[in-house]
This record gives sequence, C-alpha cells and structure tokens, in this order.
Amino acid sequence: MTAVKPLSSVLNRLNLPQLLLIDGELQAASSGKTYEVHDPATGKPIASVAHGASADVDLAVSAARRAFENRRWRGLTAEARSRILLRLADLVEVHAEELAHLDILNNGMPLAMANALAAASAARVRSAAALSSRIYGKNASAAISGNGSEMHAYTAKEPVGVVGLILPWNAPMASFLGKVSTALAAGCTCIVKPAEATPLTALLLGELALEAGVPPGVVNVVHGFGDAGQALVDHPDVDKISFTGSTAVGKQIVRSCADNLKRITLELGGKSANIIFDDADMTVAIPGAAHAIFMNAGQACLAGSRLFVQRRALDTVLEGLSDIAGKIRLGSGFDPETQMGPLVSQRQLERVTGYIEQGRTDGAKLVTGGGRRDGDGYFVEPTIFLDPPADSGIYREEIFGPVLVVKSFDSIDEVVEAANDTRYGLAGGVFTTNVNTAHLVAGQLKTGTVWVNCYGHLHPTMPFGGYKESGWGREIDEQGLEAFLETKSVFVKLNQ
Repeated sequence: MTAVKPLSSVLNRLNLPQLLLIDGELQAASSGKTYEVHDPATGKPIASVAHGASADVDLAVSAARRAFENRRWRGLTAEARSRILLRLADLVEVHAEELAHLDILNNGMPLAMANALAAASAARVRSAAALSSRIYGKNASAAISGNGSEMHAYTAKEPVGVVGLILPWNAPMASFLGKVSTALAAGCTCIVKPAEATPLTALLLGELALEAGVPPGVVNVVHGFGDAGQALVDHPDVDKISFTGSTAVGKQIVRSCADNLKRITLELGGKSANIIFDDADMTVAIPGAAHAIFMNAGQACLAGSRLFVQRRALDTVLEGLSDIAGKIRLGSGFDPETQMGPLVSQRQLERVTGYIEQGRTDGAKLVTGGGRRDGDGYFVEPTIFLDPPADSGIYREEIFGPVLVVKSFDSIDEVVEAANDTRYGLAGGVFTTNVNTAHLVAGQLKTGTVWVNCYGHLHPTMPFGGYKESGWGREIDEQGLEAFLETKSVFVKLNQ
C-alpha cells in the first residue's frame, strides 16, 4: 500500500517560522531565538519554532489578564460562547487532515490514531460548548430563612481567571483542545504552553480559535522549554495551572504554587494494571492487552503496562501476546499499514532502552522484543518481560514506551493487592466473563478509571483523572469544568 504524503499545506506551513500567538498576533520570541523540532520517524528537523521564555510569558499573561478584566470573553452570554466553540469544532473538522498530519510529523503516531484523535477532539469541543450553558449555582434561602428573619442566600459560579495550560507531547492536538475548550467554557482566558518536542498543532489551533470568533488575548500560545513552563507556573498574575505530564514535574509544580496557593489540576503518570482472568474471552482479552500497552508506542499515561494473568491462562496469553507483538508493523505514521510508530525523541529512546537493559540486568525473563529497529528514527520493538522482581524499575516505574511486564496470580484478593501496590492510580483493566468478578474487582481497584473487557476508551461525558500520585482533580465533563470555576456564597438579609 502506498504511503500517504504529508499535505502540501502542512509542508508549506512548516517552511515558515512557527511563531508565538500573543493577544491575537503572531510574533517572534522576545529574544529572537528559535529551536528545531524533529520528525521522530527519521530523526530529521522539520521546523523552526520560536523559543519563548519568561519575557514572552509576561506578555502573554498580560494579554490574558486584559482580556479577562475587560470581560472580552466572560462578558459574552453562555449562548454566544457556545456558538463560538461550536464554530471551533467545525473548523477542527475542516482542518482535521492537516492537524492529523502535523501530529504525525511531530509526534510519530500512526495515521489511524491521528485521524481518530482529530474526530474525538472536535467532539470534545462540542461537549464543552454544551457545558458553557450549564454553569449555575443554588438557592439556599429556604434552608436559611426562618424565625422571623428572611435571607436570600445563593451561590454563584465564576471563572477562576487567567489559567496556564501546560500540555504533554503524546497527544498534542487532543490535549490542546481538551484543556482550552473546558477553560473557555468556564469563561477563563488562557496561556497554552505546548511540550517543546511537539508544538506544531498548537499554533494552528490558536489561529483557528481566532477564526472561530474567540477574541484576541483569550487564547495565547507560547512555545518553549521548561523555563517557560516554570515562568508560567510562578507568574503572580496566573490564577490556575492545569498540567498534564510526569509525576516528577507535577510535584515540582505543587512546590512552586505552595506560597500563593495557586489553583492546580494535575493529570500525571501511571503504571496501570490490566487483569486477565482465566474465564475471559481470549479473543477479546489478548488483543485488548496488546492494545493497552502498544498503542502510541506505549506513550500513554493510561497504558496498561502491568499485566496480571490468572495462572491457568498464562501460557495461552503469553503465546497470543508474543504473536501479536512479533507481527506489529513499525514505521512512519504516514504508512497506512503502520501499527506502531516511533518514540517521540532521542531522549525518550534512550530512556526506554535504558529500562529494557535494566530489566535484563534485574533478572526479568525477556519473552519477546527488547531491541531497536535498524535505520533512522526512534523505533523500539514491542517488548514483553515475564516475572520482573517486585522492586525492579520496569515493574515499579512509568516507562512510557512499548514495554509490558507480566505476572501470574491465583486469587482475586492476590491480584487486587498486587494491582494496588503502586504509587500510581490512573487506570486499570479487567477481562472476565463473570459479571460478579468484574464489579468486585472494579470496586476494589484504586484507580480513576476502570475498563472491563476493553481498554483505553474515553468520552466527553466521563471524567478522567487519577488516585494517589497520578494526579489531582479530574478533566472532562462537569468535574473538569468545575476545576476552572470558583464558587461564591452570597447572603442578602431581607427587611420585613
């Protein structure tokens, strides 16, 4: 099958400097500096990006603050904000192919995944548009009045203010639209800081927001590295930070925000447990377990990277997984036959291969994979280890690559204890045909999301977030909206 070629509009766009978007205007970084981003399938540079830093963050925060204080966005009716968000969703669909191609070039994900994320992102924006008209408080007057004293008491929901949105590199377009659309639904203004490795869709999406009718200054985009992110976190005129990324960086953000108690939402790492019982439908469970770890080359916070298999089914599951892993086609995301793309960067390649070598040293049994693909790009084979030591890095730590660790179990109590024996708690999976087992185990897993006989499904009507060190708060749906709102209580004494 012939590989898809990147759209000419995408290539033309990449020939231009990728600038910052501040107060509705494209501009170079204050320092004049740029940096290169690379195609992870080839390792070659594909674009020059403005290198934003603290001075640019200052400009973007000032623009967002002006837009908030003069009510440029929050002063619109909920219906008007909703209409603009719906136009943005339409524009995302119009430009879906272009956005998908940018993510493939910048992130390396397969074409099918990029297309699916574009469609899901448009749906997420439409869901946020609906949420904008569901912001309301409560009237508690009847509960408070009495004994000859009448009180009109109510709560009001207000946007938290200027928000900094710090994005991960594993799903650039989807992360941008998920965070921005929810912040806009709440009436906030924002500064988006994309991951330095994957900034390319952010600028286009910022331009589409302007085209949809979002006023200048409401959505600002500042590309840069960790110093730009830190400047955004530390800025005294930023009211809230929403961050998706590693647990280590999330902890640093908490420390940075401690002095002024800035509002924070954190969607962090995971080492999610996937459980296959021996009564499971193996035609569903085995490919489901493979999908859980090998999707996006394992570069997913919700990846099912620890697999527990009931002992009687272990040989069957390992044989099936090894067969799937051995046949997964690695390659450019533009090849429709590619099933798994590269890791995002040389740095990530070194991290993942380091964990694989550590797994060998620690005594885990390598079932399949474990190597790099020859040639250009940051490709690692789908890798499966059996029986890693319980204190080993490959068993305990988030690898963020296509590396699966497998252990057997006998009883429900045993596997629940093992699954929960982690500092993370983002997601988990259960494969069984016994409805009692499904609900019993789902109820005992200490995770924010549990999938039964499937893995990785997300929807705009269901919140997402983690227990323990997998984060604070939830994204998506009403709970995600609440994170961008403040609640004000108002008491009005009525004279009789």
